[in-house]
Amino acid sequence: MNYHRLLRVLAICGVTIVHTAVAQVIESQDSVTDYAPNTNVQCPDLSTTSLIRVFTPQNQTLHPKETEYVETRAKDVLPDAWNAWLGGDDARHGYNISDFQGNFPKVGMAIPGGGLRAALYGAGCLGALDARNDSAKAAGTGGLLQVTSYLTGLSGGSWITGSLFFNNWPTIYDMVLGNGKDMDGWLLDFSLVTPDGINLFSDMNQAFFGSLLWSVIAKAFKGIDTSMTDPWSRMISYHFLNQTSRENFFTNDSAHGAGQLWSNIPLIPAYQQHQTPFPIVVADSRPVGSNLTTALSLDPTVYEISPLEFASYDPSLSVGMNLTYAGTHLSNGKPENGSACVTGFDQAGFIMGTSASLFNQLFDFARNTISSFSKTDGDGLLYVLSRQLREVRTRADDVANWPNPFNGLKNSTFQDSDKTWLELLDGSSNQENVPYSPLFVNARGLDVIVTIEGSADDSVNNWPNGTGLLFTALRQSTILRASHQQFPPIPQTPDAFIQTGVNSRPTFFGCDPKQSPPEYPLVIYLPNSPPINGDDPVTNTQTFTLTYTRKHVSLFLSQVHNNIISGFTPNANTPDPNFGTCLQCAAIDRARLKVNTTSSPIPRSAICTQCFQQYCYDPLNPPSKIALPGRKLAFVNPDPVGLDKLGGFFAKHKFALIGGLAGLVALLGAMIGGLIFWKKKKTNQQAYKRVNDFHEEDAPWKRYSDHPRAESYELPDHRGGY
Repeated sequence: MNYHRLLRVLAICGVTIVHTAVAQVIESQDSVTDYAPNTNVQCPDLSTTSLIRVFTPQNQTLHPKETEYVETRAKDVLPDAWNAWLGGDDARHGYNISDFQGNFPKVGMAIPGGGLRAALYGAGCLGALDARNDSAKAAGTGGLLQVTSYLTGLSGGSWITGSLFFNNWPTIYDMVLGNGKDMDGWLLDFSLVTPDGINLFSDMNQAFFGSLLWSVIAKAFKGIDTSMTDPWSRMISYHFLNQTSRENFFTNDSAHGAGQLWSNIPLIPAYQQHQTPFPIVVADSRPVGSNLTTALSLDPTVYEISPLEFASYDPSLSVGMNLTYAGTHLSNGKPENGSACVTGFDQAGFIMGTSASLFNQLFDFARNTISSFSKTDGDGLLYVLSRQLREVRTRADDVANWPNPFNGLKNSTFQDSDKTWLELLDGSSNQENVPYSPLFVNARGLDVIVTIEGSADDSVNNWPNGTGLLFTALRQSTILRASHQQFPPIPQTPDAFIQTGVNSRPTFFGCDPKQSPPEYPLVIYLPNSPPINGDDPVTNTQTFTLTYTRKHVSLFLSQVHNNIISGFTPNANTPDPNFGTCLQCAAIDRARLKVNTTSSPIPRSAICTQCFQQYCYDPLNPPSKIALPGRKLAFVNPDPVGLDKLGGFFAKHKFALIGGLAGLVALLGAMIGGLIFWKKKKTNQQAYKRVNDFHEEDAPWKRYSDHPRAESYELPDHRGGY
């Protein structure tokens, strides 16, 4: 980096620095500038290895190291985990577990998008499925997490996925709320965008913004185009990676995860010990040049990002790229710049930010607004982008810009084969809000898929209604028929999800396949739903809520945990004491069909038959939401602040306030009468002048115009590729 240019960057960030300290900043290996990739790195010997792995839908292959990891975990770790969870041969599920040895089902879990709500719901569910949680273990649900082979995340679901790995697979409550030792938790009482509150120009907000921009500008100076996704990714990193505490949040005393790479997950101790599922996050793509600002159709390519590769199993592409070198421009599988490669592009926050890059549908450049976010958060994002655009070039501001490693490949079917860059978006941009795609890939052969469904499909009360499942089922029955397993039978419309009640209680889909081997996996569906006991719900928050008090976080996790371990009792508001057993029945059921017997498969046990009658979805005899009485749908803030707290005060004292208000109205009436009489003595010119004196132009940045560091938003004048 040019020395004088660096000084200018430091000045932009509000940093004063002497010359002798500049060298220390450049040499630092723990700086926010570690967000910048490394360019001109010697590529591997391409005569003996390849950065690209090509296959076909009919002859799918997985990355060899993925296969090795999953098979080693299945051989060395999962048998003990299954035995510990299912409790031996005298367990309540009614099976002789020794009959299933070597035939245990392969399980995957999916955590969908929905911002912090989805991340918190995913956390609450995982805690309720974790054998390390005493109450979950006692309920019989704790243990499902330990037997899982794959974990997929999308948008907010990718945030918890990344947080679990980069904190070395901790328990949920330690990770989210902190443990008073080496983890401070997610610190969600600091807003993702404006952690020091509504004043963008407070010293701490300015320090925070400066740190973000310092990271992004360092990346741009390496010749790599940036976008709004980059500062967004850095905001995410402060909360979900492992280098930020309450004490250093507004300082550069740590890199805040800037140098942590997704491709380094295999170096994490828990991963090396095969204690974790194999992680994958999902992102969609916008056809390059389309500039779409609406939801995508189901046609554009869906990508997955594992610690090993950036890939797509869509039949139109079926190619994977070595993730370590994902920032390298390739043409026909070869680096365009000879033997020079790029590493470090896969910064962990950027991977999570890519999966959550939702700005194409939210930016309104014509009005200088970002819809759906609060006014403060929207202004904060625009402010950061305006400063970013003044310093560096961007390509497409509203997407995650990735060099296209698949340039020149599959040109008859791949829509972006002739493009230099890819435009990646939030993984739900095509309406598939649940990251199912990697879990249904034929080559992975999953038997059971657990859906930790924290979507907010219902725009009124923010509950799921099956929309994501319906779009995935449609894509798999059309575009992905050659590459993915079928989706099991589900209700055919969002309204049917609601009317059957399956959106409001645990449900098992695909309990009785017709073929052998089964034509689809069994899907365990665990939707975010109102408390079964009729309490006020606190978990159905809006997707763009970017701040949660510590009290709300604690109550959120507790409410999810209680719902998950309780199942449901038809026509009642009481927990099902058998739900832990029923969850075990669903998880192990496919093993019955795998066991080699001389006659028919092992019959379903009596208790499991009873469980399936209660929890399985039968399209010929669907359930009804009438069996779920007394559920409250409207969100109630458990820790109101600001206007919410005032609203609660008004509700509590409304009668006294009404009486006082009546008296006040009478007094104001008398005063207004006197004022009218007085104002008649003034000329129209004076009256208009007084009105004009109190009028302020309602422009987005007007209220900051008196501040010495105020910036006005400007549109980019450079939209071309690098």
